[in-house]
Amino acid sequence: MTGAVPQPPYYAVVFTAHRTDEDPDGYRAAADRLSRLVRDVPGFLGEDSAHTPGGLAISVAYFRDLDGIERWRQHPEHLAAKRHGREHWYERYAIHIAKVEHSHAFHRS
Repeated sequence: MTGAVPQPPYYAVVFTAHRTDEDPDGYRAAADRLSRLVRDVPGFLGEDSAHTPGGLAISVAYFRDLDGIERWRQHPEHLAAKRHGREHWYERYAIHIAKVEHSHAFHRS
């Protein structure tokens, strides 16, 4: 979502995690699948993500409202991936939900 910025207010779900070395191919496949699935959730606006070689992952998903966040939180495949992540992929993670009241972007032409 580093492109067009939606008109506030909206919500940002910030997910930060430290990965294990376990099953990197399975992790990437699951992350790609979830990224496709969340696009169909009403209220979803976009996402940004970054990963470091040291295993830090940061993903930010943007939603129009808290209802959209709750729909995604309860999505069966998302729930299954979270369970699997706690068992295999993550040493630790944190989730923060913030209301965005102001936003702007810069794009060099």
